[in-house]
Amino acid sequence: MSRGNGTNPPDLVEVAALPMIEGQPDTATAGAWLIKPKRPVTPFAARVHGLTNQALEDKPGWEETKGAVHDLLGTAWVVAHNAHVDYRVLSAHLPQWQPAGVIDTLRLAKATYPDLSKYSLDALIEHVEPDLRQAPGQRHRATFDAYATAQLLITMADRYESWEQLVTAAVPPGTPEPEQEPTLW
Repeated sequence: MSRGNGTNPPDLVEVAALPMIEGQPDTATAGAWLIKPKRPVTPFAARVHGLTNQALEDKPGWEETKGAVHDLLGTAWVVAHNAHVDYRVLSAHLPQWQPAGVIDTLRLAKATYPDLSKYSLDALIEHVEPDLRQAPGQRHRATFDAYATAQLLITMADRYESWEQLVTAAVPPGTPEPEQEPTLW
């Protein structure tokens, strides 16, 4: 999951990645980075995620961080809520990065729970009630949202009989086409 400074195009201010091992989030191998943006964080973005210019002033910039982010992301499948946004932003910041595929829990939720009135991450957390007691940080921060998204994926994936069905429901257009059997779990 990534968070930006509120500009267009965004400068990254936070990135978190939470690998899945045997169907569970592996917090021991997770990565989280706070990044000093080149341009200031807008007041709106700071209200959403709580990251202010002052909180980021002593953090490394993207140039110092991108290698570690790229190494952790590797060529694994990426899961995010409203994933085309994270995929687009991360691809712009990491032009050499090529994930095996992208799963969008927003698309998956619309296919899995077609009668909900809203599909925001907050609405899905309220509907699904995943166990978030071990979630690091706070809501709207990349680490918490990555953990919540992983828990939602686990819950929704149980409703699909095959990987192909899940991919059909969850892979957004304009992202890499799956070429091989997944290693999600």
